[in-house]
Order: sequence, then C-alpha cells, then structure tokens
Amino acid sequence: MANILLTSKCTRSCPYCFAEREMTDSPDEVMSWENLVYLADFLAASGEKSVSLLGGEPTLHPHFVDYVLYLVERNFNVNVFTNGIMSPSRLTELKDYLGALSADRLRFVCNLNNPRQTEEPESQTKKIHEFLSAMGSWTQPGFNIYRVDFDLEFIFEFVQRYGMKRRLRLGLAHPVPGTSSMHIKPQEMGEVIERLFSYRPLLERFQLDFGPDCGFPICKFTDEQLGWLYRSGGGDLRFECNSAIDITPDMSVYACFPLSKLYRKSIFEFDNIGQIAEFYSGIHKKIRKEVPGIYPECDGCIQMSKGICSGGGSCQLVNRFTDEDIVRLSGN
Repeated sequence: MANILLTSKCTRSCPYCFAEREMTDSPDEVMSWENLVYLADFLAASGEKSVSLLGGEPTLHPHFVDYVLYLVERNFNVNVFTNGIMSPSRLTELKDYLGALSADRLRFVCNLNNPRQTEEPESQTKKIHEFLSAMGSWTQPGFNIYRVDFDLEFIFEFVQRYGMKRRLRLGLAHPVPGTSSMHIKPQEMGEVIERLFSYRPLLERFQLDFGPDCGFPICKFTDEQLGWLYRSGGGDLRFECNSAIDITPDMSVYACFPLSKLYRKSIFEFDNIGQIAEFYSGIHKKIRKEVPGIYPECDGCIQMSKGICSGGGSCQLVNRFTDEDIVRLSGN
C-alpha cells in the first residue's frame, strides 16, 4: 500500500517522532490537486485498491475532506493516519461530509500517546476525545512503543468509551539514522515483548486484537506467545520489514520515514507501484548483505532464510553505519 503525505505540518511533538527530520526539511509542503490526481491515476493503473494518507498531520491540509471524497469516488479504500488533534471547524467538516461513508471505505488510525508518559497538554487530549466522540466507529487505535515501561491501560478505556475498532495497530519507534530520536534498541526487544504480553488478560477481556508492525524479531517471542498472536490475529502474522513507499507533496518517493534520506527518488522515474516496490526491495537486500539482522544469530537463521522474519528493521541496520564513511550505500 502506498502512503501519500498530504502535508509536512503537524500539531504534535511526539518524543519518538521518526518523521521529524522530513518535516523539518520541508516545513511548508502540501500536496497539490494536480499531484493528487496524478497519484490516483498512477495507483489505479498499478491495480492498487487502497491508499493511506499521512503527514505530518494529514487533516491539516486545507482540502483534506475533498481529497478523501475524491479518492473514495475513485474507488479507493482510504486509510487516514491521524493524531486526532484538529480545529472544531475541521472536525465539523469530517462529521458533515465523511460521516456518511462506510467504515469499509474509510478508516482512521488514531495514534494515541499515553498523556501521563508524554506529558501532552490537556488541551490536546481534549481534542482527541472530541475527535473520537465523533469518528470513533471509523477509527482504529494505534500506539507506538518508544520506551520499555510503556503503559497501554488508557487505550482500553478509549476503545470502550468511543466504540473504536477492536484491533490495535502496534508499532515500534524506530531510529532515524544520524539523529538521536527515541526508539527501542535491539537489546530491549525481549523486555518490551514481555511487558506487551503482561496485557494479554486485558486484550482478551476487551476482545482487542493486535498485530505487531515491522521491526519485531520472531526469535524474541516464545512459542506460546506466537500461538496466541496467530489465533488472536486470525492467522495474519508477519515479522517482515518491507518498503512502505511514502510519496511526498513534491512527488519524491522513499522506502519509509526513517530511511527517507537513503535512495530518495522521484515518482516520475517509475511506471507503476510494482517497480517502486522492487527497487526498494533491492535496497533492503543490499543492506542485509552488509548486516543480516539486528542480532549476530540472524546470520544463518532459518526463519530469515524462509522469509518468515526480516531480522528486525532495516533502519536499525543502517543506523550502525552512520558513524562510518559512506562507501557502499551512497544514497544515490
């Protein structure tokens, strides 16, 4: 699935933000109608049925609602990754114009931070509650783990109160090579997974499924944990690190936010989304020829050879090269 970045602006300052460098380098970019129409044609010709809208905060785009309606009219299923913090007028627009859309055609993924751990202003928390009160049934909860002592309990209250979708998008905060962004380190993975499974009773009680996003290594899960994940997720269980294919307002394309400075291209260099995916898959393979995975035992791992696990995120591997002279991965 392709990610279209509607704007580089954001209303939040997350301590783990892996898009911060991208937003800092292009603080005023917004996706134009001309470029959006081109991308819709490009994706449709590639056989894509779904598209994700990102930012910054995508709802800040002045034509956000119009863009969503246009993409739905073009028969795309639209996923919007939002923090839920928006003006009253924008929220009214969402209710008035998007509230009639089927939840099968439009889905929000609301990135929720624990306000006690991120020290978010009360005014922002209030706006998130207002968004979920209006759009909760269209919204899937999302959470990024960036510290070992993370706390998920507040999410269960949100899901219950606002009738949110019963599947948690659970991600790891990844390093942005060359920066000091907060993230989970390889040696912390085991502790993170143990803490995650301490919430199993609550996940079962609230019937909240979750699927681990990219970067989790399979070897840090026990067989019992893997079995529970497989059953609760309906069999959809992967430990891969694939290219996300992010497309910026200026029509640049790259593999994902943490690797946005590595092998950045123009979308006009490609004929379809398959070519882009193939190109960045090749880059991932080059990286893993240098370092197979985030642990020494990744080298020769049977799960990696079968394609079941990628051995952690590619950004973790590139992060090891940042203090070296650029010789092999030139970024061109």
